[in-house]
Amino acid sequence: MGFDNPIIPWRELERRLSDRAGASPWSNGSNRPGASCAGAPSDRPDMVRSIPSGQVERVSGLPRVPYAELHAHSRFSFMDGSSNPDELVAEAVRLELDALALTDRDGFYGVVRFAEAAQEAGLPTVFGAELTLDLAGSSRRSGPIPPSDRREQSRSAVVLARDAAGYAALGTLISRAHMAGRKGQPRLSTEAFLEAAAAHRDRWAILTGAHGGAVPSALVEHGPMAAAAELDRLIGAAGAGNVFVELWDHGDPLDSHRNDALAELGVRRGVQPVCANAVRYATPADRRLADALAAVGDRRNLDDHDGWLGAWGGAHLRSGAEQAQRFARYPGVVEAAARLGRECAFSLSLVAPELPPYPCPDGLDEAAYLRRLTTEGALARYGPPEAERVPGAWRQISHELDMIEQLGFPGYFLVVWDITSFCRSRDIYCQGRGSAANSAVCYVLGITNVDSVALGLLFERFLSPERDGPPDIDIDIESDRREEVIQYVYGRYGRDRTAQVANVIAYRGRSAVRDMAKALGHPPARQDAWAKSLDRYGGLGEMVGNSDAAPHDTGGSSADRRSSARSHGRTAPHGDNADSIPADVLRLAAEAEGGPRHLGIHSGGMVICDRPIAEVCPVEWA
Repeated sequence: MGFDNPIIPWRELERRLSDRAGASPWSNGSNRPGASCAGAPSDRPDMVRSIPSGQVERVSGLPRVPYAELHAHSRFSFMDGSSNPDELVAEAVRLELDALALTDRDGFYGVVRFAEAAQEAGLPTVFGAELTLDLAGSSRRSGPIPPSDRREQSRSAVVLARDAAGYAALGTLISRAHMAGRKGQPRLSTEAFLEAAAAHRDRWAILTGAHGGAVPSALVEHGPMAAAAELDRLIGAAGAGNVFVELWDHGDPLDSHRNDALAELGVRRGVQPVCANAVRYATPADRRLADALAAVGDRRNLDDHDGWLGAWGGAHLRSGAEQAQRFARYPGVVEAAARLGRECAFSLSLVAPELPPYPCPDGLDEAAYLRRLTTEGALARYGPPEAERVPGAWRQISHELDMIEQLGFPGYFLVVWDITSFCRSRDIYCQGRGSAANSAVCYVLGITNVDSVALGLLFERFLSPERDGPPDIDIDIESDRREEVIQYVYGRYGRDRTAQVANVIAYRGRSAVRDMAKALGHPPARQDAWAKSLDRYGGLGEMVGNSDAAPHDTGGSSADRRSSARSHGRTAPHGDNADSIPADVLRLAAEAEGGPRHLGIHSGGMVICDRPIAEVCPVEWA
């Protein structure tokens, strides 16, 4: 202890710097620093306010400065970010950002959730990705890289789509990279990236990136001349107006020196510097989970991974006011970020795909051909209109066809009919199920075997003007021959316009405990024992709450506590092992639970598109 100790206890200083919740005699009543300034105490109560769960509250008390965050990873960077897209959106709205860019690693995995959350909150959206270039090692972390491992690392570039055409071009490039590599290891050479940048120079805005970017990496490793050479390559391909030198400040002592050199380099080359924050989590409190996930992703524990971690948890969203303060020595970089964010913002609805046009015979359009097929099927099922075997059948079929045409779905019914017809022609068992059973059209087309007219089922439960999007027709196909149908769909509609659906594999209680115990350095035997002591399904949140309240427990046996846990529907431990799971493992596991971990593949789900699927959503190896 020295004469320059802070006026508050060290434990309280650490709590504030970590953005931890909880009342304290030194606290001003908030658990979140004003304007996202981690650890900056406030003497104005209106600058710092708690935010109840599920609500978004705007920051007050500081003059608003226009700013857009242009470089942010969500949990859909898979082990390289700890906040879900909706959490990033909520914090961006609270901080009054002009726009937010989602730039997950090598994919658009989280854009739909991001777009939905942003639309509801009224936040302009920018879509992009951080591309891995020249992948040589196994690590794809976005944090600092120890000098001994730099030669094994990839480089990266941050690309923002300026419009829907730029989005399609970026998705196509990401797909090329994935298909050129292996699962989880896309391969995109710098030369191929520069060729694409030249071809789409007016569709993309390219940031030089943070720690792994080619320009800052060359600066740190080889000096200003090497960095200038890398920047010149980017400018030569994309044009100076489409390249932006990224400055970031995570509180490292060398950040200012690096930013000085990068800003000077950009000005000398006629390239606009912009500030960003290489975001990996929404708030400082989310940093612990981000570090743990990064360690697990690189197959290390946190002690071994320490050299990859920033010295301070600064990779979070910040307000324009704080960014203006941090980057005051670089005039215009905050305003330039806001301007670029507004320029690149557009709605994801602009890239929404349609089904491919169905090839109809005899010059018929889709509606007319559907009516012909339906009429043929109705004659077989119900007989002629003047002698229908089920009263009202033809009237119901006419009503349904009118509704299908009005809503523009004839092609959808034809695609489903085509697949079921193929199955019947090959004697493959298939059966439509779900709400499609309410449709007489589905019945006479042979998609379902339920006579909805005879049973008096309500068609509007299946399709009506009030429903958003196409109807839901699920087809069950016998598992032993499902691959035949998948290959038929590929051949019928083309492999570039057809793909199988990816599943996002999310953390559940067991996997979350196992991975977080691994991150915290516990031996494999304990990781496995603690994970197996939990129910397969269920939440960890209540266990954490009970663990925090343990000192005030009034007693009771382990069996009593397990019985109570089951009665409340939470994850219940099997045996005494779960009772001994350390509190820090449980807390991290509860934060990880429910979030994405990696991609899997749906056993039979397929998508069919009217354009190359890569223009809507990048594809990769299953």
